[in-house]
Amino acid sequence: MKKRIFSLLLAALLLTGCGAQVQENIAPQSSAPAQESASASRDVFAMDTYMTITCYGENCEAAADAAVEEIERLDALLSVGNPNSEISRVNETGSGTLSEDTAVMLRKSLELYEGTGGRFDITVYPLMVLWGFTSGDFAVPEEQQLQAVLAEVGSDRMRFDAASSELTLAPGQGIDLGGIAKGFTSDRLMELFAEYGLTSAIISLGGNVQLFGAKPDGSDWRCGIQDPFGDGLMGVLTARDCAVITSGAYERYFTGEDGQIYHHILDPKTGYPANRGLVSVTIVSESGMLADGLSTSCYVMGLEDAAQYWRTSSEEFDMILMTEGGDVYVTAPLAEQFSTDYPLYVIDEEDME
Repeated sequence: MKKRIFSLLLAALLLTGCGAQVQENIAPQSSAPAQESASASRDVFAMDTYMTITCYGENCEAAADAAVEEIERLDALLSVGNPNSEISRVNETGSGTLSEDTAVMLRKSLELYEGTGGRFDITVYPLMVLWGFTSGDFAVPEEQQLQAVLAEVGSDRMRFDAASSELTLAPGQGIDLGGIAKGFTSDRLMELFAEYGLTSAIISLGGNVQLFGAKPDGSDWRCGIQDPFGDGLMGVLTARDCAVITSGAYERYFTGEDGQIYHHILDPKTGYPANRGLVSVTIVSESGMLADGLSTSCYVMGLEDAAQYWRTSSEEFDMILMTEGGDVYVTAPLAEQFSTDYPLYVIDEEDME
């Protein structure tokens, strides 16, 4: 049976008696009684997605404006679709001295590349171009052409001098930090919100959700993860002060002339869309950048390898995985915070039960 790809969305939802309000998870600042709090919201389109920012506190208006400015600054710096961006210039010339922000993301990308056994690889960009995911001119590449481009993929083939921030690409290589850029951005906004003394804030950068503080009344947020197989929710997570980031085959995909569906999460080892039996991967972490990178990496890994990877790094993140068969797996620390009507299995430190 062909795998049916549904549109997935991660929406952190404030569930109330009179409906659902789009918001997200965060950590409580205090147990003070509920009170009225000034708020400000902004909507912006950047990094190829729609973003929403909601801030609470005395300086909420200024903080929201500063957040939009920061998003736009980073988008201009990192966009592969902008010929004047730093990343585009590096791809065009094959080398360059990276700015501080880009260097931080490059170092984290290399760390994830090593840690995930190459599942997270920013040098898949030429493969994304070949499949048409960057332009919308979708096509299943000829095998010979795909293998030629795949031969150039590999972050270990780049040269990066951490002291000088000088990056040199191997011949034929190109990079895209899109798999980690929104996570870096949300982390940066958390720093901004602290600087402005906010009590609470919620940001949704496409499928990336990150939260600052608790809800204005001091309680936890409830984060709804949409069902890949329908219009409702696959489950609800209660959490605070963390990033909740989901990856799936829902953002960009097309149907080939062979009738098969091809999605944009490419396996750097094969050059083809990852197909390891998962339809949704949600990573929960204090670090938006880590969660962003691992949501893609664990999707490529598949259930068993992702579970084993978590066991080696369980202090850094947790995860919720859904298989093509409709089973949901959650790492043990989240078990009491997550509810679902689907069959639920717990991934513990030893094995899955």
